[in-house]
Amino acid sequence: MADVMIAAMPFTGHVVPLLHVAEALAAAGHRVRVHVGSHFADRVRAAGAEHVPWQRAPDFDERDLRAVFPQTGRGGPLGVLTNLEHVFVRTGAGQVHDLLAAWQRRPWDLLVADGFSTGGALVSERLGVPWASVSTGPLTVPSRDLPPPGLPLAPARGPLGRARDTALRGAFAALSRPLRTALRETRAAVGLEPGAVTLEQQWISPHLVLALGIAELEAPRSDLPAHVHFVGSFPPGGADEDLPPGWARALEAPRPVVHVTQGTFGTDPQQLLRPALEALGGRDVTVAAVTGVIGRDALPFDPPPNAVVAARVPYGRLLPRTDVVVTNGGWGGVVAALRHGIPLVVAGADLDKPLVAAMVARSGAGIDLRTGRPPARAVGAAVDRVLAEPSYRRAATGLAARFAAHDTAAEVVGLLERLLRDRAPVRRAGDPWGR
Repeated sequence: MADVMIAAMPFTGHVVPLLHVAEALAAAGHRVRVHVGSHFADRVRAAGAEHVPWQRAPDFDERDLRAVFPQTGRGGPLGVLTNLEHVFVRTGAGQVHDLLAAWQRRPWDLLVADGFSTGGALVSERLGVPWASVSTGPLTVPSRDLPPPGLPLAPARGPLGRARDTALRGAFAALSRPLRTALRETRAAVGLEPGAVTLEQQWISPHLVLALGIAELEAPRSDLPAHVHFVGSFPPGGADEDLPPGWARALEAPRPVVHVTQGTFGTDPQQLLRPALEALGGRDVTVAAVTGVIGRDALPFDPPPNAVVAARVPYGRLLPRTDVVVTNGGWGGVVAALRHGIPLVVAGADLDKPLVAAMVARSGAGIDLRTGRPPARAVGAAVDRVLAEPSYRRAATGLAARFAAHDTAAEVVGLLERLLRDRAPVRRAGDPWGR
């Protein structure tokens, strides 16, 4: 039995997959602790792990970042960089202090960190112990074959494309200078050489990267590190839970079911829920709308009669009945839909969501609306097209088969146990794209 510490950023989209990792490790007989904000304490304990709270790290609620980080809240690329600086990087020193205190109480054998957990990466470097990072979204591993991570652009083709990507990498380096400064200051604050690790390297374990997803969704690249492993995805929970009141009867109607979700972060219902409900209210479909905010079971506008609304819904019960998912592009929800072979309509606004939308479109499994605030007519036309053209369902079904080829829990535990045993980078065999 090993003692494992898991470090997660306190956002639902980050915590849920890390808790699946915790459950898998606990089921395999390992002792697990999870360092995350107090909002998730009960969920940590339900996963069979011990909660290690954020204390020196500023505890916050993802639904109101500005209460703790007044600099945040702006949209656009600069707003994303500001969020990364203050929420993800500058909290790193506090995370390290919390984790060092936990280490002094009981050292761990292995640390598993959310791919954006600055504290997890820094404390592992400081202690000199191996660690694994979990990619809870599209891969952010930089590549000479691709534009900078996070941009919703197709891979470069030919000399002009390569010149484009070189220019974009230079522009990103200039735009992210405050982020790089913040990282250097954070590293110095916890006793590490400020420039020893670059921004691009900081969140990527040199020992093992568990990429939640499949290679078929990612752009092929020639320089993917050998310790990056695609492991599929954990099944969505809730298969044995009840649907919200009134939902079971509504979903039994003999017509397509369209699930509409604003995700769990950036949950303004005016962005996607309102135009989607306006568009679908006059169609012969059942709309299953989720607000993404616990306690918000109603919308600030009247839903159409063919819609049901709830704060959250057990995906294990909903997705097997769903024909199309309309989403803001959160990675967890997109992967869950594709795991079930469901085509998508994606309205990605910021963070990695435009990239996710572009990935879905390139795969053939859905439509990228190219905005986070689509007009109702665009949502309606996209849903009509996805329902009418079988190619979208065929592409989604093909991706579902690739997900089904993975036993994610067993693969994750097996790879982590290899790292525990060998204390060296865990190399994969072969190329993920079969070249």
